[in-house]
Parts: sequence; C-alpha cells; structure tokens
Amino acid sequence: MIYHLVTYLFDTVDALSFLRLFQYLSFRAICAALTGFGVTLLFGQRIIRLLYVNHVRDNPRSHGALSSASKAGTPLMGGLLIVAAIFASVLLWSDLFNRFTLVFLCALVWFSLFGFIDDYRKIRHRDSDRGLSQATKLFFQAVFGFGFGLVFLLPGLSPVSAEIASELYLPFVKDPVLDLGWWYLPFIAFVIVAIANAVNFADGLDGLSIVPVSFTVVVYGVFAYVIGNAIYSGYLQFTFLPGSGELTVICAGVFGACMGFLWYNAYPAQVFMGDVGALPLGGIVGTLAVLLKQEFLFVITGGIFVAMAFSVLVQEKIGIKWLGRRIFYMAPLHHAFQYRGLAETKVVIRFWIIAGILAIIGLSTLKIR
Repeated sequence: MIYHLVTYLFDTVDALSFLRLFQYLSFRAICAALTGFGVTLLFGQRIIRLLYVNHVRDNPRSHGALSSASKAGTPLMGGLLIVAAIFASVLLWSDLFNRFTLVFLCALVWFSLFGFIDDYRKIRHRDSDRGLSQATKLFFQAVFGFGFGLVFLLPGLSPVSAEIASELYLPFVKDPVLDLGWWYLPFIAFVIVAIANAVNFADGLDGLSIVPVSFTVVVYGVFAYVIGNAIYSGYLQFTFLPGSGELTVICAGVFGACMGFLWYNAYPAQVFMGDVGALPLGGIVGTLAVLLKQEFLFVITGGIFVAMAFSVLVQEKIGIKWLGRRIFYMAPLHHAFQYRGLAETKVVIRFWIIAGILAIIGLSTLKIR
C-alpha cells in the first residue's frame, strides 16, 4: 500500500524524488521487519488478554511421565497475532501486483483458514484431540499444493518463465539437475505437505519452532535478494527469477512477526500459536521454497524440522506399525530429549543453536557451488 502510494507520488511529483528510497528492496525489507515486530508488540498483550477472557485456552494432551499440567489454561490461537503482523507488513511494504506476492498471500490465507478451523474445534470441544483429523489436514494441504503447482507450471499464470518452471535444483550445484516436466506438480504438492507438517510437529515447547522458522525465512530472504537481482544472480551463478526479489520484503516481514511473537512465547509462554500459527508458517515456508526453486535447501536450513518429521515417521510407520513397538519413548524428537531428563529450556535453546548453525550452512551454498 505504502509502496504503491509512494511510487505514484514519485512518478507524478518531481519535488518528491527523495521518495525513491521506498523503491529499494533493502529499505522496504527493513520497514517490513520493523512493522511485523511492531504490530506484535503493539497488539500482543491485548490479544492475549482477549483470548484468555474468552476462554480460548489450551487443553494439553497427557504425555505420560512428561506433565503438561502447568501449561493448562495458557491462551491458544496466538498465531492470529503472527498472521495479522505478516499481513500488515506485506500489505504496507510489498508490491501487491507482483505474482510472487499474490501467491504468498494465497498460501497465507489458505493455511490460516483451516488452521483456525482446527483450533476452533479444539476450543469448542475443550479437547486437543477434537480438532481436524490428520487426514483432513493432509487433504487441505495437498489441495493447495496441487492448485499452486498448476499455477506454477501453467504459462501465463506462473511467476517464473515456462523454460525453468519444472527444473529441479540442488544446493551446491550450479545447474539444474533434472527437468521433471509435469511430474513437478506432485513434487510441489509433496514439498508443501512435507514442510507444513514438519513445522507443525516442532510446535510443542515454548519458543521451540518460532526461532528456527525465523532463521529459515532469513536464509530464503537472502536467496530471494540474490535470485531476484540480475547482477548478483549472474555473479553467483543462479538462475535469475525476475520479480522474486519482492520475496525479500515478505521474508523480512515474517521474520519481524516471528521475533515479536517470541517476545510472548518464550519460556514460560504467555500464549501458544496453535495450528492457526504453525500451519501458516509451515505453508508459507514451503511456498517460498518452491517459488525460489530452492526446495532442497530446506533440508539444510530447516534440518530441525526435518529431524522432527523423521522421528514421527520412524516412530509411527516403522516402530509402531511394522515392528509393533516404540523406537523413541516419545515423538517428535524434542519430547524424547525431555524424557531423558533435559529441562525444557535447555532442549529449546540447544535446538535454536543447531538451527542457527544449519542456517549458516544454508547460506554457504550461495558461494559453494
């Protein structure tokens, strides 16, 4: 909104040439990050109080030896604060006619909607097991994945050129390794579903998921800045994607919103994000990965989430279903560490440290190619 207003004034009033500052991605990214952070701080306490007064509170599952009784009654659906902050930063500082921006907003709306429905059902029935079933969640995620895939691959609708839309890229490799053609469609759906669930699995301890998400979007924001710039992408030997630089502003807004939410979500949490926060965060990270054609980069930068999802897969599919016994005492992985006697804060901070190291390794792929 501000971007379009300033562009109009800059083009029509010569005396306002100083407003060209607002056309720089770097400046708008800083403004977006500050907006995302500022919105969460400005409205955070009010929303938390509103959720508490209206009995929008958590009813945690029993984890056996790991008691969650102390967390009972903590306001839920704090993810609404994250979503609102991201919307504010994107609407104010992004180019709303950019196709990358439009796809991102569609992803944010879609995942926020059924994440809200899931949390609403849990609150209504006062039971954490009465939300949307896992099959229903997978269905909604897959629907978006296939719809997004069609848009991404169809010439005229795709934000990228048809020549490279279906090409597959790997970290540390300069050139595309494979052209999947229309097989890229189910691949996109798989990436969206996998990343959305991986981030959702990590949302189990105070502040655990929000910091790794922040690191991940920062890495993707740097990649967007490089890939969306003809000079930098040419120097670092990336395929140039015109318009993708706008995702730098979006990633900055997401980072600011995440940092603002951490203000309230750090141990002991004043509010939980719920699925209305975890699902959109996972969905938009998956969308960013596809838009920038850096899907496998998530395996590195989002390694924490990959480990969480892998532990659940091994536990449920291999351990319980095939072997008839548990491989871990609990899954996802963070609960297994808790069971071994590590304090919640120590588990969370160590995961943050690992996530930071993985983010640095992810950034190194910019040059090591």
